[in-house]
Amino acid sequence: MSANLIYSEWREDNKYILEGLAGKNIISLFSGGKDSSVAMHFLLKAGQEFEFDFESHAAAFPAHRYTDAEKNRIDSYWQNRGKNITWNNVSASDDDLRKSENPCYPCQEVRKKLLKSFLTGSIEDWNRLVLIVSFSLSDIVSYAVEYLLGDIFSNNVKREGAEESKRYKETAQRFYPLLKMKEGYSVFRPLIKLNNDDILNVIEQENIPILAIPCEFKDYRPKRILQNYYQRLDLRFEYNQLFEFAKKSLDLPDISSYSDIEKEEYLHRLF
Repeated sequence: MSANLIYSEWREDNKYILEGLAGKNIISLFSGGKDSSVAMHFLLKAGQEFEFDFESHAAAFPAHRYTDAEKNRIDSYWQNRGKNITWNNVSASDDDLRKSENPCYPCQEVRKKLLKSFLTGSIEDWNRLVLIVSFSLSDIVSYAVEYLLGDIFSNNVKREGAEESKRYKETAQRFYPLLKMKEGYSVFRPLIKLNNDDILNVIEQENIPILAIPCEFKDYRPKRILQNYYQRLDLRFEYNQLFEFAKKSLDLPDISSYSDIEKEEYLHRLF
């Protein structure tokens, strides 16, 4: 499928959300990976038609991925398209991650703390805030598989009930394309109906640069391992089928269980 057709279908599928973005304070969370790069590409195109603009913020962590050369290479491309990226450095060290049993957990905590600190220190009108997060369809398929294997089918007595519940509530909210929270801000996930091969097609056809340095901790992330499996078997998924399965078989929490959460708890614990 061509990149233009993928964008056209995405635009129509998200039209009702895109029409409401004009005049909002939109912050797109950027990693330099394929998903956030395609989201930025789509938002730039849609912004011209639906008359909205957005800021792009990146957490340059783990540090080994975000060398000056890499950031400059990616910056150059997006600046040529009229978009500046704010690279937010953190005080944490990659050595701290290497000491952890699973480095992905402290890495996520560092990112959450950075986001919460940035938002609480800069956002004055929460009613206008829209956060753009780039989870894809393969991501939420993997969350469903992770829950089936690790929480439903597993009899691993080492797993703590409270931690299981927190992990599932954290991943389950990513099944919703749009969350409108009680303080007025919204969380928009523009790519969760797109398959991984669609995203890769856009990257290749549009020659969009992405980070060339792989994360040394990538094998700790179940969704990365599963994504390789989907790619080898040429699997494609359908969002509505997955969503119905999650509601019926995984007891997907209702959207209201997230939209009623105080922002301090949501941004620090679940986002």
